[in-house]
Amino acid sequence: MKKALVYAVCLIILSLVGVSCQSDASKTSQNQAPDLTIAAAANLTDAFAEIGPRFTSKTGIKVVFSFGATADLAKQIEHGAPFDVFASADSEHVEQLESKGLLTPGSRAIYARGRLVMWLPASSNLKADRIQDITAKAFERIAIAKPDVAPYGRATVESLQALGIWNEIESKVIYGQNVSQTKQYVATGNAEVAFIPLALVKSGEGRYIEVSDELHHPIDQALGIVKESTKQAAARKFVDFLLSPEGGELMTQKGYRMPPPN
Repeated sequence: MKKALVYAVCLIILSLVGVSCQSDASKTSQNQAPDLTIAAAANLTDAFAEIGPRFTSKTGIKVVFSFGATADLAKQIEHGAPFDVFASADSEHVEQLESKGLLTPGSRAIYARGRLVMWLPASSNLKADRIQDITAKAFERIAIAKPDVAPYGRATVESLQALGIWNEIESKVIYGQNVSQTKQYVATGNAEVAFIPLALVKSGEGRYIEVSDELHHPIDQALGIVKESTKQAAARKFVDFLLSPEGGELMTQKGYRMPPPN
């Protein structure tokens, strides 16, 4: 009788331990939602600061962004950087990665069209009613992103060449590694004017003149899922959210245009 009682007690204890372990495992699984690491062009800093939390609230998937110049991020992916998604400032670098077999087949898509502006800070007393006014002596330093690594920098050079003033102002140009650094040059007084994405200009932050799309190639921004990512399903959810009507509306609110339909 005593042996039977002891055996019954042991079964109860083992059962309770099993329930506890299952409960802890379930909690652990819930707490370990897959974190995504997104390689994102610097122009997306403000937009993704809002899109990231919105996506997490809907899916429970946490997102970490690594911002930088498009060409630099593409090189990092080529060298095996552990990114899950690449959100570029152009379409060319995404196409190149796809051609090298570094993106998940079928994941490449254009998610936004960028808008380029000439920006002066609120503290500036300089007068500029049109882009050509930066040829005046008062504009001693003009900040643009490096055209060889930043698509917005390339679009800036194309625009200034189309206006016929590039040769005149080239000696005054200072280059930022990306558009965020370019804006910082002006914000800290190291340049009088900057050519940056509209998406980086906050309300009340100064004056800007939008550069006509006719002066440069379209700034179509593409993305793709990194083939080596071990979080393909979560990455697809992020891409789908960005391409959804809700994601498109958020991007439009942040200063982008929606790309033309395929």
